[in-house]
Amino acid sequence: MSRTEALSELQFTVSGFIARPPAEVFEAVADPAQLSRYFTTGGAEGRLEAGADVQWDFADFPGAFPVEVVAVTAPARIVIRWDGDTSTILNGAERTEVEFVFRAVDGGARTEVKISERSWRPTVGGAEAAFGNCMGWTGMLAAMKAWLEHGIVLRDGFYA
Repeated sequence: MSRTEALSELQFTVSGFIARPPAEVFEAVADPAQLSRYFTTGGAEGRLEAGADVQWDFADFPGAFPVEVVAVTAPARIVIRWDGDTSTILNGAERTEVEFVFRAVDGGARTEVKISERSWRPTVGGAEAAFGNCMGWTGMLAAMKAWLEHGIVLRDGFYA
């Protein structure tokens, strides 16, 4: 995008490498029992399967969040939508879209994980919401790496 083009949407991608095969990393996101161990401090209900509506609860943030599972291609990709502040999301939508991509590297011994989220208005409120979620997904990646590689739960007491 050149400096003269108008910004129409805020979006971001965070990424990192985890020293586990893609199928194992994919399961750490798709399986609610595993997700509840390192990320959803209040628990996750429901497996991430295309067409499912599940719930993620964060004890260190107010309340549980409904999550709509849009698409799943195991062990390569998961797309979800989840609630946001309607004043910060584009076109009056109620949800942002998040894509997880799991790519094998080093002959499948490691996985590159990319998490992209989009749909915010290019406003101050939209930027604040996007930056907050960017921090959250970066934290998730770090917590997932620590959990899968070392059995360490990074999130305990991190936000509250």
